[in-house]
Amino acid sequence: MSKRKRHEYPESFAHPRYWPTWCAIGLMRVGAFLPWRLKLWVGTAIGELVWRLVKRRRHITETNLRLCFPELDERELARLVRRTFHANGIGILETATGWCRDPEHLRHRVSFKGTEHMEAAKARGKGVLIIGIHFSTLDLGGALHSLFFDADVVYRPHNNPLFEHFMTRARRGIFGAAIDRHDLRGVVRRIKGGHAVWYSPDQDFGREASVFAPFFGIDAASIRLTSKIARMTGAPVMPLMFHRNPDNRTYTLEYLPALENFPSGDEVADASQVNAFIEMAIRKHPEQYLWLHRRFKTRPEGEASFYD
Repeated sequence: MSKRKRHEYPESFAHPRYWPTWCAIGLMRVGAFLPWRLKLWVGTAIGELVWRLVKRRRHITETNLRLCFPELDERELARLVRRTFHANGIGILETATGWCRDPEHLRHRVSFKGTEHMEAAKARGKGVLIIGIHFSTLDLGGALHSLFFDADVVYRPHNNPLFEHFMTRARRGIFGAAIDRHDLRGVVRRIKGGHAVWYSPDQDFGREASVFAPFFGIDAASIRLTSKIARMTGAPVMPLMFHRNPDNRTYTLEYLPALENFPSGDEVADASQVNAFIEMAIRKHPEQYLWLHRRFKTRPEGEASFYD
């Protein structure tokens, strides 16, 4: 892979209000080049600090995990909550690495399985919709994926213009195109043009964008868009799992066979099939999932919030 191109920043980003963001970007660049063991230590320390200080996020994480893993006793639950913060702290350094370094330097750390499923999907000639998951390894997983297959990515723009500029240009160095999640036409156009598009449908985007489908046995607002894109393009929908291995030094990316009978014409059935894959992948490495967000924020009519 060739070296990433340099990008100029607009002069407006020199304003003092952006100085804290510049500091954060500088720290991410430094973090990306730390020795591996130090990177793990710093990430774990960040996670431990957030676990101790940010009680609201700890409450959200505890609530999510208690709902999804009711079999855990209080000690096991507390241990998993803490491990989740540690894993997501390491994920900050992994994200920095994915954004700021050439992924070639990590080729020896990654195993890719199920490539034959992706090759079969590409051979259909209708583009591919890749289902990713919001693991702490998300952006590093995208960088590692680029070592084997080209893909575009659907993403949520950041509210901070400077960080949005930094994040988007970094992702464009990894992926063929970075597409705003509101740009459905752009997604459909790229897929119909024969591209693979990486899309993560595992967050709560509200009632209007969702149907309620089971996720860990709980009715969860689940995005309709996955089946809509598949219906509009005819593209196969490819589940992709990726995680940091227990040795904390290597990674595994694995394609599963394309979803069958998808889209089915039943949005709830389609969302349930997607959720079943996501749940299966999470159960393998639950601490690496982004439990810090309110996955069950939107409730069916008349049902109280889990997070109050």
